[in-house]
Amino acid sequence: MRILISGAAGFLGSHLSDRLISEGHQIIGLDNFITGNRANIAHRMGDENFSFYRHDVSNYIFVPGNVDAVLHFASPASPNPKSPSGYFNLPIQTMKAGALGTHNTLGVAKTNNARYLLASTSEIYGDPEIHPQSESYPGNVDPAGPRAVYDEAKRFAEALTLAYHRHHNVDTRIVRIFNTYGPRMDLEDGRALPNLLKQALLGQPLTVYGDGQQTRSFCYVDDLVDGIVRLLYSDEHMPVNIGNPVEMTILQFAETINRVTGNQAGVTFMAGERSARDPQRRRPDITRAQTILKWEPKVDFEEGLRRTIPYFKEKLGLA
Repeated sequence: MRILISGAAGFLGSHLSDRLISEGHQIIGLDNFITGNRANIAHRMGDENFSFYRHDVSNYIFVPGNVDAVLHFASPASPNPKSPSGYFNLPIQTMKAGALGTHNTLGVAKTNNARYLLASTSEIYGDPEIHPQSESYPGNVDPAGPRAVYDEAKRFAEALTLAYHRHHNVDTRIVRIFNTYGPRMDLEDGRALPNLLKQALLGQPLTVYGDGQQTRSFCYVDDLVDGIVRLLYSDEHMPVNIGNPVEMTILQFAETINRVTGNQAGVTFMAGERSARDPQRRRPDITRAQTILKWEPKVDFEEGLRRTIPYFKEKLGLA
C-alpha cells in the first residue's frame, strides 16, 4: 500500500513508518517538527519507499497520486508543563491537530477511498472511576480542566472519525493508545518513565510524588506498533484499546528502574497531593484487541527497559 502518516517524525510515527516499510509498503510522511524530531527519520532519508513533506496538518493536505491508507498521528502529546513542545504550551496547536488535522486527513482518505486510522489516547477516559478501562466506558473528564486541550481534542477527533464513517462510509479505525515507551521517546516528555529513567541513569534519587501508590501500565513500543498494524489490517471500526494490562504502582515502577539500571541512589518521596494532571489509576482492558486482533503484548517491562536504556544513555551523553 501507499500510506500517508501524519506525525511521521514523532516517537510512534517513526516506528510505524519503519514497521510498514519492512512489510513492503510505501510511506508518505508529514510533520511540521513542532514536536517531531528529524533524527527519528534521518535513517529513512533517501529510502525509495519513504518520502517526506514538512507540513502542518491543520492546513489543507494535497497528496499527488493515489493513497491506500491514512494514519493520523500528528499531535503534541507531552503532559510536561515545562516542555516547550508539551500541550500545555501548545494549546491551540493541540486543538487544531485534533480538530482540523483530523478533518483534513479524513478528507484525504475520503477522496482516495482509503482506509483511515486515528491515533486516539487513553486520556479520553480522564481520571477513570472504573478499572480497568474498557472501550465502552465514556470517561470521567473535565472539558475545562488543565488537560482539556489534549483530552477534548482526541474526543472530538474520535467523534469526527466515526461521523465520517457513518455519514460518508469512510473505512475508519480508532486506536486508544495507553502509556508507551521505547527508543526515540522524548526524554523531556514529562511522564513517569522518561523522568525516572533519566534520573536513574544519572545516578540520582528517583522522585516519587505522594505515596507512590498511583498506578500505570507500560507498553513497549514494538508491541504497540504491532497492535496498531493489526488494527489497520482489520475491518474493525469502533475504538480499540492497545496497551499493556500489567499494572504497577509508581513506587514499584521506580524500584524496578533502580534495580535494572543499578542505581543505588534510591527513591525520594515528594510531599503533597497528586497533580490535577495525574490520573490515579490507568490500566487498559484489552479484551477487544485480544478477541478481534488476536493481539497482546509480548515484551515484559524489564526487557523493554533494557531495550530502551541504550537510547537514553546516548541522548544523555553516557554511551
